[in-house]
Amino acid sequence: MRLLWTLLKVVIGIIFVVPVCIIVLAAALGILGTMLGLAILALKVAFAGFLVYGAFRLLTHLLGGPKASSRPTEVRELPKVDPYEAAAMRELDRELGIR
Repeated sequence: MRLLWTLLKVVIGIIFVVPVCIIVLAAALGILGTMLGLAILALKVAFAGFLVYGAFRLLTHLLGGPKASSRPTEVRELPKVDPYEAAAMRELDRELGIR
């Protein structure tokens, strides 16, 4: 009798576990398939962008796009020293005893 009762508990457990496992497996495969599809879509978009960028670079090279200037850029002058700041720094140095 004890063997039949143990066998009945195992069968009842299997009755509940198998459908739940099937549902979880289907959900996991659905999520995995979605992620795989998104990864493939991202690769396609990246490859198309790479082709468009290459075509753009080729066309600008062939059609003679903007040329780099050989003239060096001008160096701007430094801003004038603020006389009030210089006076404040001298006063601070005098108070701290720095010469």
